[in-house]
Amino acid sequence: MTESEVSIRQTAVDGTVRLHLPELGAPARAMLETSVIDVVERALSAGAVRVEAMVSAEDRAGIRAVQRAGLRREGVLRDAGRSLSDDPVDVVSLARVAGDPPLSDPLTFNRMLNASLPIKRAIGQALIRNSRGEVLLCQLSYKKFWDLPGGVVDPHESPAAAVRREVKEELDVTIALHGLAAVTWLPPWRGWDDAVLFLFDARLDPADEAAIHLEPREIQSLHWCDDAAIKQHAAAYTARLIEQAVHAVDSGAGPVYLEDGELPDWS
Repeated sequence: MTESEVSIRQTAVDGTVRLHLPELGAPARAMLETSVIDVVERALSAGAVRVEAMVSAEDRAGIRAVQRAGLRREGVLRDAGRSLSDDPVDVVSLARVAGDPPLSDPLTFNRMLNASLPIKRAIGQALIRNSRGEVLLCQLSYKKFWDLPGGVVDPHESPAAAVRREVKEELDVTIALHGLAAVTWLPPWRGWDDAVLFLFDARLDPADEAAIHLEPREIQSLHWCDDAAIKQHAAAYTARLIEQAVHAVDSGAGPVYLEDGELPDWS
């Protein structure tokens, strides 16, 4: 089979062209790249607003072929396709739109690769202590366990900026960050994927404490907690994280790297 014999079926609806890759053996699959590029370029030149492909997650060669044509990974549809043995398989959604830079743009490949790489959730939280050494924990409306102030880092936001923003949104006060206390990798937990948490040593001016105004949809109340209260009300990994972070700050050892709130075996 020659490259020109690799036929790619297309359907078009309201300016969107969908590519349907042929069922080919491994050797012929390698011929797809140039064919897909040609089809995509002709579709966009003819006025298509969007060119998309739904490719089996098991078809790595097919995914690579459409990515090389500038289509970016947009997501995964679970069990939306069928394998050759008629078992359900995930389907990868990829697309290129008319406004995307051309393949000749040096950054096109970077954008395509960026869209296909794993994304890990990042969290920024604050370790705030009073003069007695107690730690400020939030009693949340949507969680069983009390937690440190902070939250998920938004796209294109630094973890430090996220902490300050979240505390301002949750408590209506501005905190001063005095440095990074700890970084911990969090394994998958209770339906959440794994994540990286940045814990910052922070200060809350005593005058600002009286001005705290809670976000009622998220925060029920605040508590200054000693070690016993932390272990009683916080998740186990949060208690471990706080213990390690307090030691790192007070000993002057500097930021500590943790996994699930604990020092890794190799440290």
